[in-house]
Amino acid sequence: MDFAYSQKVEDLRSRLSDFMRSHVLPANIAWHRACEDGTYPLDLIEGLKARAYSDGLWNLFLPGLRDDEPGTRLTNLEYAPLAEIMGRIPWAAEVFNCNAPDTGNMEILHMFATPDQRERWLVPLLEGRIRSCVGITEPDTASSDPTNLQTTILRDGGDVVINGRKWFTTGAKHPNNRFVIVMGLSDPRPEADPHARHSMVIVPFDTPGVRLVRDVPIMHHHTPEGHCEVLFQNVRVPAENLLGEEGQGFALAQARLGPGRVHHCMRTIGQCELALELLLERALERRTFGRHLADYANIQDWIANSRIEIDQLRLHVLRAAWLMDREGNQAARIEVSAIKVAAARVQTQVVDRAIQVFGAMGITPDTPLSYLWTWGRALRFIDGPDEVHLRNIARAEIKKAKGRRGEGAAYLVPPRAHLA
Repeated sequence: MDFAYSQKVEDLRSRLSDFMRSHVLPANIAWHRACEDGTYPLDLIEGLKARAYSDGLWNLFLPGLRDDEPGTRLTNLEYAPLAEIMGRIPWAAEVFNCNAPDTGNMEILHMFATPDQRERWLVPLLEGRIRSCVGITEPDTASSDPTNLQTTILRDGGDVVINGRKWFTTGAKHPNNRFVIVMGLSDPRPEADPHARHSMVIVPFDTPGVRLVRDVPIMHHHTPEGHCEVLFQNVRVPAENLLGEEGQGFALAQARLGPGRVHHCMRTIGQCELALELLLERALERRTFGRHLADYANIQDWIANSRIEIDQLRLHVLRAAWLMDREGNQAARIEVSAIKVAAARVQTQVVDRAIQVFGAMGITPDTPLSYLWTWGRALRFIDGPDEVHLRNIARAEIKKAKGRRGEGAAYLVPPRAHLA
Protein backbone atom coordinates (compact mmCIF):
# COMPACT_ATOMS: atom_id res chain seq x y z
CA MET A 1 0.00 0.00 0.00
CA ASP A 2 1.03 3.58 -0.64
CA PHE A 3 1.31 5.54 2.61
CA ALA A 4 1.03 8.96 0.93
CA TYR A 5 -2.36 10.67 0.88
CA SER A 6 -3.61 11.56 -2.59
CA GLN A 7 -4.02 15.19 -3.58
CA LYS A 8 -7.79 14.79 -3.27
CA VAL A 9 -7.43 13.59 0.32
CA GLU A 10 -4.91 16.31 1.17
CA ASP A 11 -7.36 18.93 -0.13
CA LEU A 12 -10.18 17.43 1.94
CA ARG A 13 -7.96 17.27 5.02
CA SER A 14 -7.13 20.95 4.64
CA ARG A 15 -10.75 21.96 4.12
CA LEU A 16 -11.99 19.81 6.98
CA SER A 17 -9.30 21.09 9.35
CA ASP A 18 -10.19 24.67 8.45
CA PHE A 19 -13.88 23.96 9.03
CA MET A 20 -13.19 22.37 12.42
CA ARG A 21 -10.96 25.28 13.46
CA SER A 22 -13.26 28.04 12.13
CA HIS A 23 -16.71 26.68 12.96
CA VAL A 24 -16.79 23.57 15.16
CA LEU A 25 -14.19 24.44 17.79
CA PRO A 26 -15.66 27.92 18.47
CA ALA A 27 -19.05 26.21 19.05
CA ASN A 28 -17.63 23.69 21.51
CA ILE A 29 -18.29 25.75 24.65
CA ALA A 30 -21.88 26.48 23.61
CA TRP A 31 -22.43 22.79 22.90
CA HIS A 32 -21.18 21.81 26.37
CA ARG A 33 -23.22 24.52 28.09
CA ALA A 34 -26.41 23.35 26.40
CA CYS A 35 -25.71 19.75 27.38
CA GLU A 36 -25.06 20.77 30.98
CA ASP A 37 -28.51 22.40 30.99
CA GLY A 38 -30.02 19.09 29.85
CA THR A 39 -30.94 20.23 26.34
CA TYR A 40 -29.61 19.00 23.03
CA PRO A 41 -28.14 21.96 21.06
CA LEU A 42 -30.14 21.15 17.94
CA ASP A 43 -30.11 24.64 16.39
CA LEU A 44 -26.33 24.84 16.77
CA ILE A 45 -25.83 21.41 15.15
CA GLU A 46 -28.29 22.07 12.32
CA GLY A 47 -26.59 25.37 11.45
CA LEU A 48 -23.20 23.68 11.26
CA LYS A 49 -24.65 20.81 9.22
CA ALA A 50 -26.09 23.20 6.65
CA ARG A 51 -22.70 24.87 6.29
CA ALA A 52 -20.85 21.53 5.99
CA TYR A 53 -23.35 20.35 3.37
CA SER A 54 -22.88 23.48 1.29
CA ASP A 55 -19.10 23.20 1.66
CA GLY A 56 -19.10 19.65 0.26
CA LEU A 57 -17.98 18.03 3.54
CA TRP A 58 -20.82 15.53 3.69
CA ASN A 59 -21.32 11.74 3.88
CA LEU A 60 -17.59 11.16 3.52
CA PHE A 61 -17.78 7.70 5.13
CA LEU A 62 -19.76 5.75 2.51
CA PRO A 63 -17.69 4.07 -0.24
CA GLY A 64 -20.84 2.96 -2.09
CA LEU A 65 -22.31 6.46 -2.41
CA ARG A 66 -24.20 6.81 -5.70
CA ASP A 67 -23.98 9.74 -8.07
CA ASP A 68 -27.55 10.80 -7.23
CA GLU A 69 -26.85 10.82 -3.46
CA PRO A 70 -25.47 13.80 -1.52
CA GLY A 71 -21.86 13.58 -0.41
CA THR A 72 -18.37 12.72 -1.54
CA ARG A 73 -17.59 9.10 -2.38
CA LEU A 74 -14.37 8.03 -0.68
CA THR A 75 -12.70 4.71 -0.05
CA ASN A 76 -12.17 3.56 3.53
CA LEU A 77 -8.48 4.42 3.17
CA GLU A 78 -9.29 7.94 1.97
CA TYR A 79 -11.79 8.47 4.77
CA ALA A 80 -9.41 7.41 7.57
CA PRO A 81 -7.48 10.70 8.01
CA LEU A 82 -10.71 12.68 7.81
CA ALA A 83 -12.37 10.65 10.56
CA GLU A 84 -9.24 11.23 12.63
CA ILE A 85 -9.75 14.99 12.32
CA MET A 86 -13.44 14.73 13.25
CA GLY A 87 -12.59 12.55 16.25
CA ARG A 88 -10.79 15.39 18.03
CA ILE A 89 -14.19 16.78 19.09
CA PRO A 90 -16.47 13.83 19.95
CA TRP A 91 -19.70 15.46 18.76
CA ALA A 92 -18.26 16.81 15.49
CA ALA A 93 -19.00 13.79 13.29
CA GLU A 94 -22.72 14.63 13.25
CA VAL A 95 -21.91 17.97 11.63
CA PHE A 96 -20.67 16.08 8.56
CA ASN A 97 -23.36 13.35 8.69
CA CYS A 98 -20.65 10.85 9.60
CA ASN A 99 -21.84 9.95 13.10
CA ALA A 100 -22.63 6.59 14.66
CA PRO A 101 -25.00 4.82 14.73
CA ASP A 102 -26.45 6.48 11.62
CA THR A 103 -23.43 5.58 9.50
CA GLY A 104 -23.94 1.89 10.23
CA ASN A 105 -27.65 2.15 9.54
CA MET A 106 -26.99 3.94 6.27
CA GLU A 107 -24.51 1.19 5.33
CA ILE A 108 -27.02 -1.65 5.73
CA LEU A 109 -29.93 0.32 4.27
CA HIS A 110 -27.70 1.03 1.29
CA MET A 111 -27.07 -2.69 0.89
CA PHE A 112 -30.43 -4.23 1.82
CA ALA A 113 -33.26 -1.66 1.76
CA THR A 114 -36.22 -2.12 -0.56
CA PRO A 115 -37.09 0.83 -2.81
CA ASP A 116 -39.82 1.91 -0.36
CA GLN A 117 -37.47 1.59 2.66
CA ARG A 118 -34.84 3.53 0.79
CA GLU A 119 -37.20 6.40 0.02
CA ARG A 120 -38.71 6.55 3.50
CA TRP A 121 -35.61 6.01 5.66
CA LEU A 122 -32.33 6.07 3.75
CA VAL A 123 -32.82 9.24 1.71
CA PRO A 124 -33.66 11.41 4.78
CA LEU A 125 -30.66 9.96 6.60
CA LEU A 126 -28.33 10.70 3.70
CA GLU A 127 -29.67 14.24 3.59
CA GLY A 128 -29.24 14.66 7.35
CA ARG A 129 -32.92 15.48 7.94
CA ILE A 130 -33.42 12.71 10.52
CA ARG A 131 -31.42 10.58 12.95
CA SER A 132 -31.78 6.90 13.81
CA CYS A 133 -30.64 4.31 16.32
CA VAL A 134 -30.08 0.56 16.47
CA GLY A 135 -31.29 -1.94 19.07
CA ILE A 136 -29.02 -4.97 19.32
CA THR A 137 -27.55 -5.20 22.84
CA GLU A 138 -29.77 -6.58 25.60
CA PRO A 139 -29.40 -6.29 29.40
CA ASP A 140 -30.43 -9.88 30.14
CA THR A 141 -28.30 -11.82 27.64
CA ALA A 142 -24.62 -12.06 26.74
CA SER A 143 -24.94 -9.87 23.67
CA SER A 144 -21.30 -10.46 22.71
CA ASP A 145 -22.82 -13.56 21.05
CA PRO A 146 -25.72 -12.19 18.96
CA THR A 147 -27.23 -15.68 18.64
CA ASN A 148 -28.23 -15.27 22.32
CA LEU A 149 -30.56 -12.31 21.68
CA GLN A 150 -34.04 -12.95 23.08
CA THR A 151 -36.10 -10.01 21.81
CA THR A 152 -38.70 -11.57 19.51
CA ILE A 153 -39.79 -10.45 16.03
CA LEU A 154 -42.67 -12.78 15.18
CA ARG A 155 -45.01 -12.87 12.20
CA ASP A 156 -48.69 -12.16 12.75
CA GLY A 157 -50.51 -12.03 9.44
CA GLY A 158 -49.09 -9.17 7.41
CA ASP A 159 -47.34 -7.70 10.44
CA VAL A 160 -44.48 -8.55 12.77
CA VAL A 161 -44.76 -8.10 16.53
CA ILE A 162 -41.71 -7.10 18.57
CA ASN A 163 -41.29 -7.86 22.28
CA GLY A 164 -38.13 -7.36 24.29
CA ARG A 165 -35.75 -4.96 25.97
CA LYS A 166 -32.66 -3.29 24.49
CA TRP A 167 -30.09 -0.96 25.99
CA PHE A 168 -27.12 1.16 24.92
CA THR A 169 -29.37 2.29 22.08
CA THR A 170 -27.29 5.30 21.14
CA GLY A 171 -29.17 8.29 19.80
CA ALA A 172 -32.60 7.28 21.10
CA LYS A 173 -32.98 10.63 22.91
CA HIS A 174 -31.91 12.74 19.94
CA PRO A 175 -34.73 15.15 19.05
CA ASN A 176 -34.49 14.15 15.38
CA ASN A 177 -34.49 10.39 16.02
CA ARG A 178 -37.19 8.80 13.89
CA PHE A 179 -36.59 5.05 13.86
CA VAL A 180 -34.70 2.16 15.39
CA ILE A 181 -33.41 -0.93 13.59
CA VAL A 182 -34.17 -3.82 15.97
CA MET A 183 -32.47 -7.21 15.86
CA GLY A 184 -34.42 -10.08 17.38
CA LEU A 185 -35.43 -13.72 17.29
CA SER A 186 -37.72 -14.52 14.36
CA ASP A 187 -37.40 -18.32 14.38
CA PRO A 188 -37.82 -19.61 17.95
CA ARG A 189 -37.31 -23.29 17.05
CA PRO A 190 -34.33 -24.56 19.11
CA GLU A 191 -33.28 -26.91 16.29
CA ALA A 192 -32.95 -24.07 13.77
CA ASP A 193 -29.55 -22.85 12.57
CA PRO A 194 -28.42 -20.44 15.33
CA HIS A 195 -27.10 -18.02 12.70
CA ALA A 196 -30.42 -17.99 10.80
CA ARG A 197 -32.89 -17.48 13.66
CA HIS A 198 -32.73 -13.67 13.91
CA SER A 199 -33.99 -10.83 11.76
CA MET A 200 -33.76 -7.06 11.62
CA VAL A 201 -36.77 -4.78 11.38
CA ILE A 202 -37.24 -1.02 11.01
CA VAL A 203 -39.44 0.34 13.80
CA PRO A 204 -40.60 3.99 13.73
CA PHE A 205 -39.79 5.34 17.18
CA ASP A 206 -43.30 6.71 17.69
CA THR A 207 -44.91 3.26 17.21
CA PRO A 208 -47.24 2.31 20.09
CA GLY A 209 -45.45 0.03 22.55
CA VAL A 210 -41.99 1.58 22.11
CA ARG A 211 -40.94 3.10 25.43
CA LEU A 212 -37.70 4.86 26.28
CA VAL A 213 -37.02 3.64 29.83
CA ARG A 214 -33.89 5.61 30.73
CA ASP A 215 -30.69 7.17 29.46
CA VAL A 216 -27.96 4.85 30.72
CA PRO A 217 -24.88 6.80 31.91
CA ILE A 218 -21.45 5.63 30.76
CA MET A 219 -19.25 5.62 33.87
CA HIS A 220 -21.54 8.29 35.39
CA HIS A 221 -21.50 10.40 32.22
CA HIS A 222 -24.77 11.13 30.38
CA THR A 223 -24.44 11.80 26.68
CA PRO A 224 -27.07 14.26 25.40
CA GLU A 225 -28.38 12.00 22.63
CA GLY A 226 -28.55 9.06 25.06
CA HIS A 227 -27.29 5.48 25.35
CA CYS A 228 -30.78 4.37 26.22
CA GLU A 229 -32.68 1.40 27.55
CA VAL A 230 -35.71 0.87 25.33
CA LEU A 231 -38.67 -1.44 25.98
CA PHE A 232 -40.70 -3.01 23.15
CA GLN A 233 -44.10 -4.27 24.27
CA ASN A 234 -46.30 -5.81 21.57
CA VAL A 235 -44.92 -3.37 19.02
CA ARG A 236 -46.64 -4.03 15.69
CA VAL A 237 -45.22 -2.92 12.34
CA PRO A 238 -45.86 -4.13 8.77
CA ALA A 239 -43.78 -7.12 7.68
CA GLU A 240 -42.54 -4.95 4.83
CA ASN A 241 -40.40 -3.21 7.48
CA LEU A 242 -38.19 -6.31 7.75
CA LEU A 243 -34.72 -5.41 6.54
CA GLY A 244 -33.20 -7.91 4.15
CA GLU A 245 -34.47 -11.48 4.22
CA GLU A 246 -36.09 -12.98 7.28
CA GLY A 247 -33.49 -14.91 9.31
CA GLN A 248 -30.65 -12.85 7.85
CA GLY A 249 -30.17 -10.67 10.96
CA PHE A 250 -26.84 -12.15 12.02
CA ALA A 251 -25.31 -11.54 8.59
CA LEU A 252 -26.72 -8.00 8.50
CA ALA A 253 -25.26 -7.27 11.93
CA GLN A 254 -21.81 -8.37 10.79
CA ALA A 255 -22.08 -6.29 7.62
CA ARG A 256 -23.10 -3.29 9.70
CA LEU A 257 -20.52 -3.60 12.48
CA GLY A 258 -17.37 -4.03 10.35
CA PRO A 259 -17.14 -0.49 8.94
CA GLY A 260 -18.46 0.97 12.20
CA ARG A 261 -15.61 -0.59 14.16
CA VAL A 262 -13.08 0.89 11.76
CA HIS A 263 -14.66 4.34 12.03
CA HIS A 264 -14.40 4.19 15.84
CA CYS A 265 -10.72 3.35 15.54
CA MET A 266 -10.11 6.19 13.07
CA ARG A 267 -11.71 8.73 15.40
CA THR A 268 -9.79 7.29 18.35
CA ILE A 269 -6.50 8.23 16.68
CA GLY A 270 -7.60 11.87 16.55
CA GLN A 271 -8.48 11.75 20.25
CA CYS A 272 -5.09 10.24 21.08
CA GLU A 273 -3.34 12.95 19.09
CA LEU A 274 -5.30 15.61 20.97
CA ALA A 275 -4.40 14.02 24.32
CA LEU A 276 -0.71 13.98 23.39
CA GLU A 277 -0.82 17.62 22.26
CA LEU A 278 -2.41 18.63 25.57
CA LEU A 279 0.14 16.57 27.49
CA LEU A 280 3.00 18.33 25.69
CA GLU A 281 1.56 21.81 26.25
CA ARG A 282 1.08 21.12 29.93
CA ALA A 283 4.55 19.57 30.30
CA LEU A 284 6.16 22.60 28.68
CA GLU A 285 4.38 25.16 30.87
CA ARG A 286 4.14 23.40 34.27
CA ARG A 287 7.07 23.52 36.70
CA THR A 288 7.74 21.34 39.73
CA PHE A 289 10.79 21.49 41.97
CA GLY A 290 12.38 24.12 39.77
CA ARG A 291 12.05 22.26 36.45
CA HIS A 292 9.47 21.99 33.69
CA LEU A 293 7.68 18.65 33.61
CA ALA A 294 9.02 18.10 30.09
CA ASP A 295 12.55 18.00 31.55
CA TYR A 296 11.87 14.85 33.58
CA ALA A 297 12.96 11.54 32.06
CA ASN A 298 9.78 9.68 32.93
CA ILE A 299 7.62 12.33 31.23
CA GLN A 300 9.85 12.15 28.16
CA ASP A 301 9.36 8.37 28.13
CA TRP A 302 5.58 8.88 28.24
CA ILE A 303 5.81 11.29 25.31
CA ALA A 304 7.98 8.96 23.25
CA ASN A 305 5.91 5.85 23.99
CA SER A 306 2.70 7.72 23.15
CA ARG A 307 4.09 8.82 19.79
CA ILE A 308 5.20 5.27 18.99
CA GLU A 309 1.86 3.76 20.00
CA ILE A 310 -0.25 6.29 18.09
CA ASP A 311 1.78 5.89 14.91
CA GLN A 312 1.64 2.09 15.16
CA LEU A 313 -2.11 2.22 15.61
CA ARG A 314 -2.54 4.58 12.66
CA LEU A 315 -0.57 2.29 10.35
CA HIS A 316 -2.59 -0.72 11.54
CA VAL A 317 -5.88 1.10 10.94
CA LEU A 318 -4.78 2.24 7.48
CA ARG A 319 -3.87 -1.34 6.60
CA ALA A 320 -7.31 -2.58 7.71
CA ALA A 321 -8.99 0.16 5.65
CA TRP A 322 -6.81 -0.68 2.65
CA LEU A 323 -7.69 -4.37 2.96
CA MET A 324 -11.41 -3.57 3.15
CA ASP A 325 -11.14 -1.53 -0.04
CA ARG A 326 -9.04 -4.15 -1.81
CA GLU A 327 -10.69 -7.43 -0.78
CA GLY A 328 -13.93 -6.54 1.00
CA ASN A 329 -15.10 -6.24 4.59
CA GLN A 330 -15.14 -9.99 5.25
CA ALA A 331 -11.52 -10.40 4.16
CA ALA A 332 -10.49 -7.70 6.66
CA ARG A 333 -12.46 -9.20 9.56
CA ILE A 334 -9.42 -10.27 11.60
CA GLU A 335 -7.58 -7.02 10.92
CA VAL A 336 -10.62 -5.11 12.14
CA SER A 337 -10.74 -7.18 15.33
CA ALA A 338 -7.07 -6.42 15.92
CA ILE A 339 -7.38 -2.65 15.52
CA LYS A 340 -10.52 -2.62 17.64
CA VAL A 341 -8.57 -4.08 20.59
CA ALA A 342 -5.47 -1.99 19.90
CA ALA A 343 -7.37 1.31 19.61
CA ALA A 344 -9.02 1.02 23.01
CA ARG A 345 -5.72 0.10 24.63
CA VAL A 346 -3.81 2.97 23.06
CA GLN A 347 -6.53 5.51 23.85
CA THR A 348 -6.76 4.63 27.55
CA GLN A 349 -2.96 4.48 27.84
CA VAL A 350 -2.20 7.78 26.12
CA VAL A 351 -5.07 9.67 27.75
CA ASP A 352 -4.12 8.26 31.16
CA ARG A 353 -0.63 9.70 30.78
CA ALA A 354 -2.05 13.08 29.80
CA ILE A 355 -4.35 13.06 32.84
CA GLN A 356 -1.37 12.33 35.07
CA VAL A 357 0.60 15.24 33.63
CA PHE A 358 -2.36 17.59 34.16
CA GLY A 359 -2.69 16.44 37.75
CA ALA A 360 -6.05 16.86 39.48
CA MET A 361 -7.26 19.14 36.70
CA GLY A 362 -7.12 16.14 34.35
CA ILE A 363 -10.03 14.41 36.10
CA THR A 364 -12.30 17.47 35.95
CA PRO A 365 -14.48 18.70 33.07
CA ASP A 366 -12.00 21.57 32.55
CA THR A 367 -10.21 19.38 30.02
CA PRO A 368 -11.67 16.77 27.62
CA LEU A 369 -9.29 14.14 28.98
CA SER A 370 -11.51 12.40 31.55
CA TYR A 371 -14.28 12.01 28.95
CA LEU A 372 -11.83 10.69 26.35
CA TRP A 373 -10.48 8.15 28.85
CA THR A 374 -14.04 7.06 29.66
CA TRP A 375 -14.81 6.63 25.97
CA GLY A 376 -11.61 4.64 25.43
CA ARG A 377 -12.60 2.33 28.27
CA ALA A 378 -16.11 1.96 26.85
CA LEU A 379 -14.58 1.09 23.48
CA ARG A 380 -13.49 -2.21 24.99
CA PHE A 381 -17.19 -3.17 24.91
CA ILE A 382 -18.61 -1.16 22.01
CA ASP A 383 -19.12 -3.30 18.88
CA GLY A 384 -17.96 -6.40 20.72
CA PRO A 385 -15.81 -6.93 23.83
CA ASP A 386 -12.05 -7.39 23.61
CA GLU A 387 -12.34 -11.05 24.54
CA VAL A 388 -14.43 -11.90 21.47
CA HIS A 389 -12.03 -10.10 19.14
CA LEU A 390 -9.00 -11.73 20.76
CA ARG A 391 -10.62 -15.14 20.34
CA ASN A 392 -11.26 -14.43 16.65
CA ILE A 393 -7.62 -13.40 16.14
CA ALA A 394 -6.31 -16.45 18.00
CA ARG A 395 -8.54 -18.85 16.06
CA ALA A 396 -7.35 -17.37 12.76
CA GLU A 397 -3.71 -17.79 13.82
CA ILE A 398 -4.30 -21.37 14.98
CA LYS A 399 -6.02 -22.21 11.70
CA LYS A 400 -3.05 -20.86 9.74
CA ALA A 401 -0.64 -22.76 11.98
CA LYS A 402 -2.49 -26.03 11.39
CA GLY A 403 -2.18 -25.47 7.66
CA ARG A 404 1.61 -25.18 7.85
CA ARG A 405 2.14 -27.53 10.77
CA GLY A 406 5.62 -29.03 10.81
CA GLU A 407 7.27 -26.33 8.68
CA GLY A 408 8.95 -24.86 11.75
CA ALA A 409 10.74 -28.14 12.46
CA ALA A 410 13.43 -27.20 9.93
CA TYR A 411 14.49 -24.33 12.18
CA LEU A 412 15.00 -26.51 15.23
CA VAL A 413 18.59 -27.42 16.12
CA PRO A 414 19.06 -31.08 17.16
CA PRO A 415 20.60 -31.47 20.66
CA ARG A 416 23.72 -33.25 19.31
CA ALA A 417 24.55 -30.21 17.17
CA HIS A 418 25.15 -28.19 20.32
CA LEU A 419 27.83 -30.68 21.41
CA ALA A 420 29.72 -30.73 18.13
